[in-house]
Amino acid sequence: MTPTHPPVPARVALFLPTFEGGGAERAFINLARGFRDLGVRTDFVVANADGPYRDEVPEGVSLVDLRARRFVLSLPALVRYLRQTRPDRLYSALEEANVFALLARRLAGGPTLVFPSIRNTLSQEKGNEPLRSLVIRRLARRLYPGADGIVAVSKGAAEDAAATLGLAAERISVISNPTVTPDLGALAAEPLDDPWFGEGEPPVVLGCGRLVPQKDFCTLLAAFAILRTRRSARLVILGEGPLRDDLGRQAEALGVAGDVSFPGFDANPFRYMARAGVFALSSKHEGSPNVLVQALACGVPVVATDCPSGPSEILPGVPHGRLVPVGDPAALAAAMDALLGAGGPRPAPWIAPGFDYRASAAAFLALKGRVISG
Repeated sequence: MTPTHPPVPARVALFLPTFEGGGAERAFINLARGFRDLGVRTDFVVANADGPYRDEVPEGVSLVDLRARRFVLSLPALVRYLRQTRPDRLYSALEEANVFALLARRLAGGPTLVFPSIRNTLSQEKGNEPLRSLVIRRLARRLYPGADGIVAVSKGAAEDAAATLGLAAERISVISNPTVTPDLGALAAEPLDDPWFGEGEPPVVLGCGRLVPQKDFCTLLAAFAILRTRRSARLVILGEGPLRDDLGRQAEALGVAGDVSFPGFDANPFRYMARAGVFALSSKHEGSPNVLVQALACGVPVVATDCPSGPSEILPGVPHGRLVPVGDPAALAAAMDALLGAGGPRPAPWIAPGFDYRASAAAFLALKGRVISG
């Protein structure tokens, strides 16, 4: 018999490995804010609270730092937290954290419901450590059927997860990322001390994300080199990651290094988005790209690869949005050139339906806690 649960939990927890600067971390920061604003007591539990997003934990949300030197060592501390605090619900994101959340609940016992969140196209994720990724994936296939609910951030991610993990697609709830917050407009209007964005300067193509193979900034650089043969422009790529030096060398080899900048991670990318000529998402795969929704909300034309998954669910109906094939520099360059040459007034901010932070938080709270069987 399926147990009944209160429609609105009194206390919830969110679990992440760190506060490093990625889409999952920013989404969960916004989700915590949404829970708080809806009157739900919220704990933010982190295996190790290092990272640039630590300072963005919303006021009124309790930070629980498990202080694990390595993520694998956080499991005992998470079990203790569940036994001592007994939150009504535990929401997790990223595959390792999802597996640990389910393991910890099994070891701790108690009433806590666990809702892992799938934030990427699992079949496309290879990981930097193949053996570790294989172990996590096998554990996921065994443990996910015991979750009280599974969330995916897009229809494509849900369908892919069902096939990859052997779950029935109808058992996975699709909830859009809590991407747009009330202060986004104010953040976009903050000053930007960068001469490339000054009046009279060439338009800037903006990319944003971790400098990793998934984001395929190699294709964006190649496309920008083509674009530069057609018009004056510059390219700014926000983010940090292991490919930074490789991308710099590629820019040199393409002869465009003087017009390419890598400012690093910035906690407020919105002020760049609001001033860019076009925003470009060049990813090989995504779950549902937060930056694409944020760029639209900042009123910038966007071009995105038609990658699995997310962009094709976000951009239909957006007149200043373009989809191009994955890994096609010529098509990406042509789309950027068309958007930069379109003329006319700047697009009005566009909020993708369902991506408001409170609406997303309410959808998470509305999950019924039905035990999933594969």
